[in-house]
Amino acid sequence: MAAEPPPIEFHAELDSTNAEARRRAEAGEGGPVWIATSRQTAGRGRRGRAWETGDGNLAATLLLTTDRPAAEAAQLSFVAALAAADLAEACLGPGKVSVKWPNDLLIAGRKAVGILVESGPRTDGRLWLAVGVGINLRAAPLAAERPATTFAEHMAGPPPTPEAALEVLARAFERWRGLWATQGFPAIARGWTERAHGLGQACVARLPNETLEGVAEGMDEDGALRLRLPDGSLRRITAGDVFFGDA
Repeated sequence: MAAEPPPIEFHAELDSTNAEARRRAEAGEGGPVWIATSRQTAGRGRRGRAWETGDGNLAATLLLTTDRPAAEAAQLSFVAALAAADLAEACLGPGKVSVKWPNDLLIAGRKAVGILVESGPRTDGRLWLAVGVGINLRAAPLAAERPATTFAEHMAGPPPTPEAALEVLARAFERWRGLWATQGFPAIARGWTERAHGLGQACVARLPNETLEGVAEGMDEDGALRLRLPDGSLRRITAGDVFFGDA
């Protein structure tokens, strides 16, 4: 049975839920606590990109502390993606969502959820973690880097409120985090693979220092994407952006 989720704090407005989590962590707070808002004035995505939180959408960050090394703790980004997929399927029905490496959630091939995990050292030698999740419940961003969509666009009725969505998300996160804690990352990798977008398809991987083209073969049990290059060699992608015809 999954543990009860951490408490939730819902704010009318924040600059960024991840920024708020970082401020608290650097002041010594360890969580666990969900920090959430339906309006961010300076939301951020991966690689410092802006993340819009339009009216009726959800921005939430789980602040927690861990004894795990940073590389292992970063696996919680996949946990967050699966929790968001559970929320989306609760709203839209099964089979309507997919996850694109590493942790984008897609509906009808368009991005509906973004995830950003940040961490830092504590004075006690442990790590603080900020697991940020931004969900387009009602409004799509105006200047999206990639094709975007909302839950509302695919629902017959209204989407859940940000508060109701976070209740479901937080419980789903605890279920997957429990599996991660007891069975390790292979359990998360299996859940991710069942919902994976683009496996067996040609893609472009934009890495910090190079761009590669190949076929996505799957995810290793440490979170790396296996990319088969045209010359038959295999590359493990551990960081970067992957595009499946949606560049």
